[in-house]
Amino acid sequence: MSHNTSLSRRHITSSKDGGNQKGPKAVGPMGDGKQANRSPSAAVRAARQVSRMEAIGQLAGGIAHDFNNLLTVILGNSEFLLNRNETPAKRRVRIDEIRQAAERGAWLTSQLLAYSRNQLLEPTVLQFNPVLEDMDGILRRVLGEDVALDLLLEPNLGYVKVDRGQLQQIILNLAGNARDAMPQGGRLSIETTNISIAKGSAKPQSFLPPGGYAAIIVRDSGHGMDSKTRARIFEPFFTTKEKGKGTGLGLATVYGIVKQSGGYIWAESKLGCGSAFHTLLPIVPPPPNGKAQMQEAFNFRSGGETILVVEDDPALRRMAAEVLRDTGYKVLTAPSGADALQIVAEHLDPVDVLLTDVVMPGMTGRELAEQVVERFPRIRILYMSGYTDDAIGNHGLRGKRLRLLQKPFTHESLVNHVRGALVG
Repeated sequence: MSHNTSLSRRHITSSKDGGNQKGPKAVGPMGDGKQANRSPSAAVRAARQVSRMEAIGQLAGGIAHDFNNLLTVILGNSEFLLNRNETPAKRRVRIDEIRQAAERGAWLTSQLLAYSRNQLLEPTVLQFNPVLEDMDGILRRVLGEDVALDLLLEPNLGYVKVDRGQLQQIILNLAGNARDAMPQGGRLSIETTNISIAKGSAKPQSFLPPGGYAAIIVRDSGHGMDSKTRARIFEPFFTTKEKGKGTGLGLATVYGIVKQSGGYIWAESKLGCGSAFHTLLPIVPPPPNGKAQMQEAFNFRSGGETILVVEDDPALRRMAAEVLRDTGYKVLTAPSGADALQIVAEHLDPVDVLLTDVVMPGMTGRELAEQVVERFPRIRILYMSGYTDDAIGNHGLRGKRLRLLQKPFTHESLVNHVRGALVG
């Protein structure tokens, strides 16, 4: 679809009275070349340092507030489970509350990593539409009953290369931001479309280079933004919420993810006319035999393969081993690289997969893998880590093609990564 055609499709009603966003003003991404090139003076550098320290304090307070809320939910429900003899249904509700709090904590951590642009990514070639369709239920729960949701999906949408989890985070953050802009309810539309920009042709934003893009456009019928707010929306720690109600990382996180994925984002808004956030990622070729590969991994079932789990955290080690045993694998465990090498030396049958933490006392996961491969040349290596990309790089794994399981992970994610290591 051409750029001009795609613009003509954007006629979704975005205000309660049925009006449209005629002539909205736009703000492009930060760092678009408008900053002055001159070197800052010592006074300016000092002022920036003070601003950074204040921002870090604000961030620490906001994060501590959010995490303390989550920990209170987890601790409170854990005490109920231990001290009360409740019905199975009530216990299930409490367990769900604990799980949801943990998931929100993981999401908050990923926001911080995405903002710092040090999050470990697993980019895959995908289309926006299946991701949005899978998120329909959670989006409606995030928005609540007072906000109507419309998905307007281009059937012939191009493929993009992006981390699926981060794409979901972009969508959830933008949806949550839109919900907060509609405290009395309203309508949110999420549109996907193709945009093609030829050299020398008109562009929706001047900073977009020529090429093909797949776009997600999130429109709300909220109160909109004035020019001062609009100019600062992607700044870290900037928030219009009350003190303690937000970290100011939501849209800054979205911006960081989009830039990390090679894309572009901007907003159109004016007071009383709602807002529209445009997220564009470059179109890439479709994956070869992608469906066949996905089906092969899905159909794979354990044939009793042996997995060696090496993790210095005992609770995590026990949990991973139990999940894999329930799936039908034979599981060996070790708390360190040295213990793992002893098991490998004494084990007569082949070990099929080494699942090892990257950062451990005494011996790193990379060092362990190098020695285990000498004993079992055909073994598959699967790393797991909760550290940032910088930390992984410091342990000799930067730039290498590796299988990585990002912490925190679910049972399903663990099983799928092990399956992928065996069939890949």
